[in-house]
Amino acid sequence: MPADIVTAAVLPGWQMPGGTRMAAVHLRLAPDWKTYWRSPGEAGIPPEFDWSGSENLKSVRFHWPRPTVFHTNGMQTIGYKRDLVLPVELTPIDPSRPVILRASVDLGVCRDICVPAAVSLGADLTGKGTDDALIDAALRARPATASEAGVGAVTCRIDPIADGLRVTATLDLPPQGGDEVVVLEPADPAIWTSEGETRREGRHLVSTVEMVAPSGQPFSINRSAMTVTVLGDGRAVEINGCPGN
Repeated sequence: MPADIVTAAVLPGWQMPGGTRMAAVHLRLAPDWKTYWRSPGEAGIPPEFDWSGSENLKSVRFHWPRPTVFHTNGMQTIGYKRDLVLPVELTPIDPSRPVILRASVDLGVCRDICVPAAVSLGADLTGKGTDDALIDAALRARPATASEAGVGAVTCRIDPIADGLRVTATLDLPPQGGDEVVVLEPADPAIWTSEGETRREGRHLVSTVEMVAPSGQPFSINRSAMTVTVLGDGRAVEINGCPGN
């Protein structure tokens, strides 16, 4: 991969009142190139982060900004073009000590073709830090919560199919504008999930996907750990959990 397609840096951010630190991974891509969201669509490559080289790091929580839906050669993918500021909330093992952040990131980047890429990140995060306009903007671009978006009842019907499950989500949700895309994510990212077939019935949005485990064998779904995201025209909603009827 040419070195100028993607570059990566850590935005050091600031220390939060509870002892965590809000930082960000900043990916810059060459013109016309894009990379992918955590659930990239059937043809995309989700990013994988390895934080094992870090010191004094207990956990990492991602705050994904609203992605864009792309249609290329009849395929739908989801991601970001040119620039991605991905806020990461870091929990230290010992809040009184600096976090020594060392990470490697494997990701896919695409223009006319898609190629795998790998970047390394490093930063010594000390002191209280300062506010960062790029991180602030990315946090403001997060999908709305269910309560913020006025979501009513949310249900998922689950039916067995030959090699997995068919999941039909029905959302009481005001229109989000444009061609609404619904993404259903099980807790286990290894489970393959098809592109949703989505239709609107007045205030209700109905979307059906098929899910298949890597083994091809029957499996169960933790409904409370599912994430349902609706992507509209410049708006998005993220819903945690999808109970039965």
